[in-house]
Amino acid sequence: MLAARNRASPTGHGGFSGFNSEFHQSDPGFSWTSTYTPRSRVVNKKVRSSRSIRGKVAALAGSCTKCFAPPRSEIKEAHENTPIDGQDVTISPISRISSTSSTSNNISRQRGSSSQTKSWQEQFSFQEICIATSNFSEQNRIGLGNFGTVYKAKLRDGSIIAVKRATKTHGGHISVEFRSEIQMLSKVEHLNLVKFLGYVEYEDERLILVEYVNNGTLRQHLDGSQGEPLEFAQRLNIAIDIVHAIAYLHGYTDHPIIHRDIKSSNILLTEHLRAKVADFGFARLAPENPEATHVSTLVKGTAGYVDPEYLHTNQLTDRSDVYSFGVLLVELITGRRPIERGRGRRRHQRLTTEWALRKCREGDVVVVMDPRMRRSSAVVAAVEKVMALAAECTAPERAARPAMRRCAEVLWSVRRDLQQEQQRAAAAAASAAARRHDDSTYAPPSVTSSRQERFGNLR
Repeated sequence: MLAARNRASPTGHGGFSGFNSEFHQSDPGFSWTSTYTPRSRVVNKKVRSSRSIRGKVAALAGSCTKCFAPPRSEIKEAHENTPIDGQDVTISPISRISSTSSTSNNISRQRGSSSQTKSWQEQFSFQEICIATSNFSEQNRIGLGNFGTVYKAKLRDGSIIAVKRATKTHGGHISVEFRSEIQMLSKVEHLNLVKFLGYVEYEDERLILVEYVNNGTLRQHLDGSQGEPLEFAQRLNIAIDIVHAIAYLHGYTDHPIIHRDIKSSNILLTEHLRAKVADFGFARLAPENPEATHVSTLVKGTAGYVDPEYLHTNQLTDRSDVYSFGVLLVELITGRRPIERGRGRRRHQRLTTEWALRKCREGDVVVVMDPRMRRSSAVVAAVEKVMALAAECTAPERAARPAMRRCAEVLWSVRRDLQQEQQRAAAAAASAAARRHDDSTYAPPSVTSSRQERFGNLR
């Protein structure tokens, strides 16, 4: 899979490759591994035109053969589907298997050819998922998403995936969020986004299948319930992974995507502490009209992370994600949750972002640092820069907030300066140790031996 990603790394695809090269220039250690390839709008028009001609020919041929063809399940490529509506979903480039049976499974699989689809249908059937999750047992429950519970599933071939099972409600909003998440996940592929594998619809069951990330959430690590305490350099790397993912969603997908629920419990960590952004149930496409400044929509998100301007105006922009990311930066530095009601009676004591930024303005940056992080002059200087970026991201007015691309550049600079300072400190420590070693091995002549030599010469 890694080899496949490397082979498919984008080169020569307009703005996307430009972004790639600029990232490499800003941060030589950064590796852009998304396999996304932007589609040409001109080509799309030609394709639609050719498809409409093929559709008319197919309809004419179908009218001649319809009465001779036996009924069967229909396999459609997503690029031939109609746009998303209440009954269907367009997912590119994913095959969708649909059947006329009322109890059938609707399954999609990334880049699945017709010959492969049947095997994936069998493996991703609702019955197989029940077996893989031990009938959605509490033992396999690993978390909660925006619209349901997440389970660990072990398939017949031994591979492990995560299954999001929608909560059964009487309303229709779950179905909307389910289809929204499918639509968003199917449009993206990036190293720092959870990989979409497919989905299952069976009677009143709705399942989303994604890659399993085995090291818990960022929030669990900050709480101390998962793994060892995170050092500052690890937290900085996690922040950079997250900014890569969000910058990709905002500017380098075919159509910009606003996540709308960036928070620590939606950041999954691998065993090597690489971050992956998850849970696209609240995600929205940015306006298609380039002159439009926002999307008007009902407010969704998590308390403490929601952009206050979005909260008051219902106007969603990519800067709403920037605000949430700023709150997340403060969370990474302090280790605290955005709202901690037990911290005190005063408002600024309970609201972590407000409290931490006030302390930084007063020059008490060390006070806001998670006590489990080791401190050094280089780390404190880096923390000051990260907190200054967090202050920009959480500006009350969206116009004052930086783009995610700018956030990435700042964090790369912070990491580079930190690494250089740590290397200088290590070199200085090694030099001092070498001098101490030389001093300890030097033995001056003793007073007794000097006297003996002096008086021996008088004999």
